[in-house]
Amino acid sequence: MNEPDTAIVGRVRRPHGVRGELFVQLITGEPDAIFASGRRVFASPLTGVGAPPLTLTIVASRPFKDGLLITFHEISDRTEAEHWNGRHLFVPASEIAPPKEGELFLHELAGMAARTVSGDPIGTVHGYYQLPQGVVIEIETPRGMRDVPFHDVFVKHVDRDGRSLTIDAPEGLLD
Repeated sequence: MNEPDTAIVGRVRRPHGVRGELFVQLITGEPDAIFASGRRVFASPLTGVGAPPLTLTIVASRPFKDGLLITFHEISDRTEAEHWNGRHLFVPASEIAPPKEGELFLHELAGMAARTVSGDPIGTVHGYYQLPQGVVIEIETPRGMRDVPFHDVFVKHVDRDGRSLTIDAPEGLLD
């Protein structure tokens, strides 16, 4: 399974309790379907690039704060659960609904061309990261890496098929 064939649906934030439950930050609009009892998700192994993904089977999930507490069959205690902090959980893209018109999967941002509202090139989206306030995209420009909030105040248009973003950044943000 490689990245274009998958979609990230959650991120393990921390263990919860002593029985191996994990607190998972949701990165999906379909948490009830994705994290239902009996379903499986995948996670990258700790052992470097090229290793096959690990399969996790969901025993139970329940809402907690801004995410879910999830019990996985393969994780039986807190000691094991502590090894999962920060890992992303993903599923095959074929198992989730495609994005609606005007939406995209976050992993699709990487490689998109960034342009100003007047059409001038800014650079290329290198990646993204999430903060409590929202998603921030990293744009590789001729002057180095620049961070722009992925918010409609700054990102005016996303052309998923054309692989480009139109950005209206205040003066100084991309300098």
